[in-house]
Amino acid sequence: MSFDPASRVQDYLVFGEFGDVNPSITDSSTYTFLSPERMEELFEHEIEGCFLYSRHFNPTNKYLASALERMEDGEAAQVMASGMGAISTTLMTLCAAGDEIVCGRSIYGGTYALLKNLLPRFGVNTRFVDLCKPDAVRAAMSARTRVLYCESLSNPLLEVSDLPQLAAIAHAAGARLVVDNTFTPMILSPLRHGADVVVHSLTKFINGTSDCVAGCVVSTREFISRLNDINSGPSMLLGPVLDSTRAASILKNLHSLHIRLRQHGSNALHLATSLAALGYTVHYPGLETHPQHELLARLMNPGYGWGGVMTVDAGNHIAANRLMTLMQRDKVGYLAVSLGYFKTLFTTPGHSTSSEIPIAEREAAGLREGLIRFSIGLDADIAQTTERILVCLGEAGIYPGHRPGG
Repeated sequence: MSFDPASRVQDYLVFGEFGDVNPSITDSSTYTFLSPERMEELFEHEIEGCFLYSRHFNPTNKYLASALERMEDGEAAQVMASGMGAISTTLMTLCAAGDEIVCGRSIYGGTYALLKNLLPRFGVNTRFVDLCKPDAVRAAMSARTRVLYCESLSNPLLEVSDLPQLAAIAHAAGARLVVDNTFTPMILSPLRHGADVVVHSLTKFINGTSDCVAGCVVSTREFISRLNDINSGPSMLLGPVLDSTRAASILKNLHSLHIRLRQHGSNALHLATSLAALGYTVHYPGLETHPQHELLARLMNPGYGWGGVMTVDAGNHIAANRLMTLMQRDKVGYLAVSLGYFKTLFTTPGHSTSSEIPIAEREAAGLREGLIRFSIGLDADIAQTTERILVCLGEAGIYPGHRPGG
């Protein structure tokens, strides 16, 4: 059955205190009660429409969470101060000492560091596997596995996760499938393909203006209640609170996400097609040569494009740095981490967003030193941008089929 995330968000109407088309921002950390009994009742369990303290929820954050819940077709959501806050509190809700996580080996560096370096200190260990090999995933699952973790479109290698297959593997082992959907909001709806929990870095495409850091978790009411439990919920007790002013700003930007995604995707497809046709080594799921192109076509919600992220292999690190310096000079975009901005951003993930992963593991996964990750912007004239990139490639000495020396 088809699902239209944009329509679900569009149909979510919230009026401000005086009938404003934008909901009023709650500029308060604590809330009053008309009776001591009502306060005591709220400490015992959540009451719809009642708020206690902004570390738990406030009305503005609740509005944003409700919109994201509708976008992902979930039952409930929680917004947080960062994507890593969303990931860490989710895993701490699902895992305890002695439990295990199975995770894709192509993963955001911050997530890798959390799983590899921090969680083992609390008795939670992770096995990293190639999620494109289902037999390897099954072999990694054990009686202690509580979570199978993946990115819907992996960072930075852009491998598409077979969500229904991974959900089946996780559930057969009694584990939950947790999906980071940061690269493909609206494009993919993981909960509809069997995922149990979806996390996002709202910092990226959903907000789209690179002016704040935020995250969210979308799942069942039962799970979000566990996440927020006043006595044992990691979100409540660790306190990754999103500022209400930022929540209001993200909610406004969410309503243009479907339009921005189409432009990001259209521009990325044009650039990827142009460079691939010339013989450059390009990875982009919208290309028919991408190993999981047909898989994504089968899973995706139509009408939102193939995503705004692509990679180009410059051959080696020195050549990649030379190219990025030239592209910033020629106003292709910015040499910067992150993605989803209205200008094109580029970086070498092996020396930035994936630098936490040891080089041997990066190489085993196929993350080469010369790989450049592009977050394609909302350029009005992508043909002109493409020409600028081609000029920079020539000046950098990077030619199709040629791996330049250092």
